[in-house]
Amino acid sequence: MFHTILTGIIIGLFISVPVGPIGILCIQRTVNRGRAHGIVTGLGATTSDLFYAVLVGFSMSFVINFIETHQVMIQIIGSLIIFGFGLHIFRTNPVKQLSSARKPSKGSYANDFFSAFGLCFSNPLIIFLFIGLFARFQFFTPTQTLFEHIVGLVAILMGAFSWWLLLTLIVGKLRNQFNVRGLWILNKITGGILMLLSVGGIVMALLGISL
Repeated sequence: MFHTILTGIIIGLFISVPVGPIGILCIQRTVNRGRAHGIVTGLGATTSDLFYAVLVGFSMSFVINFIETHQVMIQIIGSLIIFGFGLHIFRTNPVKQLSSARKPSKGSYANDFFSAFGLCFSNPLIIFLFIGLFARFQFFTPTQTLFEHIVGLVAILMGAFSWWLLLTLIVGKLRNQFNVRGLWILNKITGGILMLLSVGGIVMALLGISL
């Protein structure tokens, strides 16, 4: 059982540590709006990862066939969603963000959670990463009981969320070093990177290159 928990935590870390669009978004929200918003963003991404972990664990062959059949469409839609996030961040006024941070609007945390979930969910190619990790660590094997599967999924959740918690705590420590101009620059850089990633994803999809 200890091996299952440890392996699950390691898989969760492997899934979350690479700094992609969600990592950039988590950093941007932590700096602009505070640690709580960054943590909720990470929780949304973690929930999406857990959803895909369940899909891979219980219906691996069906999921692989679906992804291979609709890969281009999925990649283009995911890239368009990333572009929309990038454009929104690029155009965001940090002065208004700082003002609203003192009085967060109703439902802002829910927006953080579901937008992060949607952004992470729009990249189902992460399924192949889960498949590789499950195969490498012999995780979710038929010899395991349902209880062991559940414990393993909880461990993945713990590993993934621990990374987002650590990231937001570190970035939160540096938050006070950013002035309004620093936040403005961060928004431009973050939005620009997300839009570039989305354009690259669309081009690769049209050329038949998988992410």
